[in-house]
Amino acid sequence: MSIQVALHHRTTYSYDRPVMLGPQIVRLRPAPHSRTPILSYALKVEPKDHFTNWQQDPQGNHLARLVFPEKTTTFEVTVDLVADMAVINPFDFFLEPEAETFPFNYDPSLAEEIAPFRKVEPPGPLLKAWLAKVDRTGKPRTVDFLVSLNARLQKEIGYIVRMEPGCKPASRRSGLPRVRAVTPAGCWSPSCVISASPHASPRAT
Repeated sequence: MSIQVALHHRTTYSYDRPVMLGPQIVRLRPAPHSRTPILSYALKVEPKDHFTNWQQDPQGNHLARLVFPEKTTTFEVTVDLVADMAVINPFDFFLEPEAETFPFNYDPSLAEEIAPFRKVEPPGPLLKAWLAKVDRTGKPRTVDFLVSLNARLQKEIGYIVRMEPGCKPASRRSGLPRVRAVTPAGCWSPSCVISASPHASPRAT
């Protein structure tokens, strides 16, 4: 029997005077291709006098575009959902024969389709040093290679809380062993999934 989990999320912005909000893009809906079943989902927005248009980005994620015709002193987004935490076998997939061992080459037609997902930035010195320790000898099974890589990441990356706001570059986040800094006001905060109004500076509460 699986476990059902109810999640409640609320973000509130308060303004010291009535402001005209620009269009807001809210990314607080599970992806339709998620393997975790979503039993119920509800999005509530204040002020109530607004227009909501659901859109999808190129990756198929749902985006709620909100338009507010009147000035307001409060902007609040509340999400309630119930997820079914069913047990999922992470190895329930198959590989094409040519991808059984690493490294491998993609089929030319497939390589063209996934080209946007393979664009990478030049690694900094810390990432270069980390990658230099990856064993690339031989032709290991692709699944075994990925499992060992993730196991190393799990051992070498930890989590702390930092109180300063904003997202740090990857090179700064990985500056210390077993540390990846996150914060309620930083990279994984609601401010990263709700676009800020260009016409007012929100004060989160």
